[in-house]
Amino acid sequence: MAEAEAPNRSPEIRKDRIHNRWVLFSPARSRRPSDFKAKSNPQPNNKTECPFCAGHEHECAPEIFRVPANSTADWKIRVIQNLFPAVSRELDFQNPVSALGDVAVSGFGFHDVVIESPVHSVNMSDLSPSQVGEVMLAFKKRVEQLQNYDNVKYVQVFKNHGASAGASMSHSHSQMIALPIVPPTVSARLDSMREYYKQTGKCSLCVQPNELLIDQSAHFISLVPFAATFAFEIWIIPRDHSSHFHELDNEKANDLGGLLKLMLLKMSLQLNNPPFNLLIHTSPFQVDPSYAPSTHWFLQIAPHLSGVGGFEIATGCHINPVFPEDAAKILRDVRILN
Repeated sequence: MAEAEAPNRSPEIRKDRIHNRWVLFSPARSRRPSDFKAKSNPQPNNKTECPFCAGHEHECAPEIFRVPANSTADWKIRVIQNLFPAVSRELDFQNPVSALGDVAVSGFGFHDVVIESPVHSVNMSDLSPSQVGEVMLAFKKRVEQLQNYDNVKYVQVFKNHGASAGASMSHSHSQMIALPIVPPTVSARLDSMREYYKQTGKCSLCVQPNELLIDQSAHFISLVPFAATFAFEIWIIPRDHSSHFHELDNEKANDLGGLLKLMLLKMSLQLNNPPFNLLIHTSPFQVDPSYAPSTHWFLQIAPHLSGVGGFEIATGCHINPVFPEDAAKILRDVRILN
């Protein structure tokens, strides 16, 4: 396990040029960065079977597709409708309705679940690199299907690991929500990245300082971002400039699977298997072509090592107790034994 002594540092406020927000770095002087751990297992996996397990398919909401496509009992991945969806595919999309300045639309959309393995005790980090790659390709296939709906503007892919990170089922799974609107955080990210490109002529993600790098593969790099919102936050970024996640091909999906597995293992070993959110930040389906040089998709892993307090809620400015350079070095030094 990695150990690192960090020099005493003064607090620093850094600008996140991707999301156009500020992060306050306030290192805990009495605590080494390498001492940060999750307090306990994020969600004890004391069940042996659940509705997501093989043989329990009838207990789930309708299936959309499975991998392999022609499998019966021996499936690897299932994509199903969410039994308790946040949005409804049954609703007709309505144009925004304004009343006294407030705007509302119908709750139309798609909310799906990606079951990553038929075995209850298997986590994403237990899968082989090629199996993680197959999960990425299942995401891609479903995103491409949702792209065919004219009223779907944006699809958010996310994974909640651990109860405190929002997971209601301990069986490893991810989710996808397709929306008829572009969320404001997404719009703000695109605008911020375009403004950086206008000022510098460069994509804000294509070039990264070496001290923030954790590891790299043929097609991706992993790093701790310069203004990380969360302690030990990890981003995985395509080396080639690409605006949309669903542009991923089979070779790059397999390559991503290996690097993602490695990052999950490093994080689990160093931080005691913390609760986390895995998020894919991509572009809306219909984006102005002028954004193409500046928009670059990436995958974010956000560990939950502390809660969000009143300051963060009031200001939108998060407090991170670990400087990204320290977190990157610690994660670089974590050795995974085969």
